[in-house]
Parts: sequence; C-alpha cells; structure tokens
Amino acid sequence: MFRAILSRLKQGHRTMPYPKEPVQLPEHFRGYPELSPRLCTADCSECAASCPFGAISCTGGLSLDLGKCLFCADCGAVDKGLVRFTRDHRLAASSRAELVVRADSPRPLARPLDKKRLSLFSRSLKLREVSAGGCNACEADTNVLATIGWDLGRFGIQFVASPRHADGIWVTGPVTENMREALLMTYEAIPSPKIVIACGACAINGGPFQGSREAGSGVDGLLPVDLYIPGCPPHPVTILDGILRALDKIPSP
Repeated sequence: MFRAILSRLKQGHRTMPYPKEPVQLPEHFRGYPELSPRLCTADCSECAASCPFGAISCTGGLSLDLGKCLFCADCGAVDKGLVRFTRDHRLAASSRAELVVRADSPRPLARPLDKKRLSLFSRSLKLREVSAGGCNACEADTNVLATIGWDLGRFGIQFVASPRHADGIWVTGPVTENMREALLMTYEAIPSPKIVIACGACAINGGPFQGSREAGSGVDGLLPVDLYIPGCPPHPVTILDGILRALDKIPSP
C-alpha cells in the first residue's frame, strides 16, 4: 500500500488542465479553416470539383462544409491557398447550417443546451454510444477521453451500457441500412428529455460513403441532432470542447 502511495506521489498529476489551460496540439493538426477567396484567379468551380466529397462550393462565394470535409487537405483549394487549416480545435456546432464556413461569415461556436436540459445534464450527463456502421476511428478517439490524461468523468460525463440509463445518444458512423433500426430503437429507449450528438463526418453527412443507399447519409434527418462534431475522426479535444460548450462549461469568448 505504501509503495502505491509513493508511486502516485512520484508520478504526480497526470490529467491535463484543459479547459482551464490550452492543450498542446501536434504541429500538423488540422483545425478550423480560414478561407481566402481573393486569391482565386480562375473559376473556383475547379476547386469545388477537386473535392470528391462535395465539401467545397462556389455557389454564392467560396464556402467549405465542415460536415462533409474529411480534412484530407488534398483538394485544389488547399493547393492554391484558398483554404488553410489552422490549429483551432473548436469545430463543434449546434446546427447543421453553422458547419458551413464562409470567408465573410461570423465564427459560430457550439451553444449551450436549452435551460431545461441544461439544468438536468450540466452536472451529470450519461450517453449511450451507437456505432452505426463506422470504421471505429471516431469511437477510438472518443475512448481516449476516458483515459487518465483526459478523464472525462471529472466533468460528470460518462458513457453507459444501457439506453435506459442514458440522457442522450452518441452516434458515430454513416447509419448503414443494417443499423438504422437499432439506432432508432436505442433513441426511443432513452427517457425524455434527451440529446443527440453526431460525432464525425460519417454521422453528420455520410462521410466518404455519402449518397450510398446501403451506407446511409448520417443521422441528420433521422433524429433531432443537438450537437455536431465534425472531423474524420475528430480530435479528442474537439470532442471534449463541443460537449463542454453544450453543457455551458466553457464561457463564450
């Protein structure tokens, strides 16, 4: 017992101080994009066509849909400097429309839930995760939050095994045909009031499989989504930031 106590004293505090202090991100981290349409010297439809997932649009000016973007940086818009990914991890949004980035639009951030649900969930939020046909990347980065370095439980947030014990549903994957019924049944089993969180490009819009009848086009349209967390997969700090903003644990700038 004494050895265990001495070992813990020697190791010190391992949990990162985020959100009180900024988290250190890798050099090549791709976060919130900056758009520079003034650099476009040709028809921007070429850049739009260079994205196989339809994330870039030139209708009404250059825009980038974070719900469709896989952050691959292989498109023509990045090559020409029209799109530059910053290291800003704050990507989550409260509505699907707010995931569309434009050069002249204000920067949206995820908003707190309504007062009723906030009063119920701000201190204790239990989520039931449904992997609706995903590749397990979003699930893996979500699981990282349960490690000692992140310690999701210190915020009162926990993933549970039964929807009957949950306050909301956490959806990953494009909602394949084989998982559609299971997803809807899980949602119905969660007591009201409840929340729905779409994690990753697949859950938001179908990801690289969008438009496929078998793979599905995400949870949007099937369930009322309260929080969208884009990425392929989203970084753990992006996931945590979105949840904490929804619970009003991070003040707006």
